[in-house]
Amino acid sequence: MNNAAPKALGHIRVLDLSRVLAGPWCAQNLADLGADVIKIERPGIGDDTRAWGPPYAPDADGRPTSEAAYYLSANRGKRSVTVDIASAAGQALLHELVRHCDVVLENFKVGHLARYGLDYASLKAIKPDLVYCSITGFGQDGPYAHRAGYDFLVQGMGGLMSITGERDGLPGGGPQKAGVALTDIMTGMYATVAVLAALTHRDRSGEGQHIDMSLLDTQVAMLANVGSNYLNSGQRPQRWGNAHANIVPYQTFACSDGHIIVTAGNDSQYRKFVEAGGRPELAQDARFATNPLRVQHRAVLVPLLDAMVATKTRAEWIALLEAAGVPCGPINNLDEVFADPQVQARGMAIALEHPLAGSVKLVRSPMKLSGTPATSDAAPPVLGQHTDEVLAGLLGKSGEEIAALRAQGIL
Repeated sequence: MNNAAPKALGHIRVLDLSRVLAGPWCAQNLADLGADVIKIERPGIGDDTRAWGPPYAPDADGRPTSEAAYYLSANRGKRSVTVDIASAAGQALLHELVRHCDVVLENFKVGHLARYGLDYASLKAIKPDLVYCSITGFGQDGPYAHRAGYDFLVQGMGGLMSITGERDGLPGGGPQKAGVALTDIMTGMYATVAVLAALTHRDRSGEGQHIDMSLLDTQVAMLANVGSNYLNSGQRPQRWGNAHANIVPYQTFACSDGHIIVTAGNDSQYRKFVEAGGRPELAQDARFATNPLRVQHRAVLVPLLDAMVATKTRAEWIALLEAAGVPCGPINNLDEVFADPQVQARGMAIALEHPLAGSVKLVRSPMKLSGTPATSDAAPPVLGQHTDEVLAGLLGKSGEEIAALRAQGIL
């Protein structure tokens, strides 16, 4: 890591009023790219995810600290400031801070922040070129606008679960959610793009704007080709589990000691696959000669391939198929992921100094820019770690003023 390298967003300051995952994920992306992100948290409580454990980061003696691993995953590189936004004095502090910020992120229910004078209209009056990003479950308008929205709920409502999971009629068949909060994360990613676009427009025009991000909108957009296929055909897609609707073989197989993925995207790769398995006749069989025929005769072919793959270990298959030029790979558990030489070569696991844990283990940003690299050099802050620093440094508050605010329960 080159700490002397310029930061792409080193000129940007973000006031992050969000919590849990979608908003903090966006803010963490901006922090990784160099923005000064000030995370506003409730005094004494903080972001909900601080309590979403175990696991918690261990200290030097292996004892759990107060820092939940969930919280750590989405808050590196930020400064934590505690402010009671329900109080008039807390609202006044945030109004002062907004004057020094380029972006505000929030994920409160629609209309909730207006009662505190922290909605877009109120803050735009203070800073006209402000970029204000709202993240909600269903957006700022429409019949569901005032509903609370959660990732799991929206994965179901937005169609993802209808196409995820094993096929009906097979063991374990039925809809499944993704193994991570994918809708939250992708909403945070789309919000990041939208914020950067709005900042570019501001820099050219001097105009700020309000960004309306919705988990449901994001989930529908994430259907990608599956959504397009439905709109253009009128046919509802089915779940295929680990198989592919249009390509065979393009799926998982059980080896003698684990699972692999084989993605034979053309007839040549299929032929090399069965030849590597000692079953060249499966390429010569007229029923399996082309991909359309293999799709048509999937129910016959796949059990034959299952039996073939089960005769060798995962390592044997990967060596054979890599040598033959057939795309393949293991299904790794997380032990294997972080021990993988490619993951290690790319430096995806990092350790950062932390005031309570000594150091915390985190996942590095995947954004690798040659001139303005994303940096992960500051651990997620403990609750209120930077309150005095920000209020004194940005707002010029004296120690006595800060102490008085703290005594009143404002900080």
